[in-house]
Amino acid sequence: MKALFDYLPIIIFFYFYKTTDPKDNHHPLLELIGSSGNLDQNHILVATCALIISTLVVYGVLFFAQKFRLEKMQWFIVVMSLIFGGITLVFSDVTYIKLKAVILNIGIGFGFLVTPLFNKARMPIIQKLLGSMLELSQKGWQRLNLAWCGQFFLLAALHYFFGFLYKGGVYWGEFTAFGDIIVSLTYLAVILFCLRRHFKTTDQG
Repeated sequence: MKALFDYLPIIIFFYFYKTTDPKDNHHPLLELIGSSGNLDQNHILVATCALIISTLVVYGVLFFAQKFRLEKMQWFIVVMSLIFGGITLVFSDVTYIKLKAVILNIGIGFGFLVTPLFNKARMPIIQKLLGSMLELSQKGWQRLNLAWCGQFFLLAALHYFFGFLYKGGVYWGEFTAFGDIIVSLTYLAVILFCLRRHFKTTDQG
């Protein structure tokens, strides 16, 4: 259920992205924030506004549901959405919201990469997350952590590709809403398949 909540702002973003006329600079959400929009990318501005509002609502609900706390990753998502979404709306420039996912994934990737350097046990984050499920050597955990970093760096590259390089970003919204999760699930499936012999059995765990 929590995973669905985390994904809800993206679903709302995509709805407004697809249902708003790119040339409609008088959309109610734009008028709500006092924005005059821009020439032909108002669908992204409207969707960004909807993203910010839904992010505040969704993570506000989670904040209360989780006993007045958010996980570090959730705070990171909220802050990045507010900063890059806010700058996008202030300057009516969609470049910033497109950069959000790029920087977000790079940040998460580097987080996985450098965390072992800052704890006494030199334990990778992925070992903390999956240690109860998998039986790996220390070198195995390090390799899995690097592979996990690779997922976020790959996503960052793909977001940049679809946002700025491929056909002027015409499919950026579709990739943000669906491609991101498809790539993530595929990547996860491949990793789990490769590690199928390392799962702990019931009598071990």
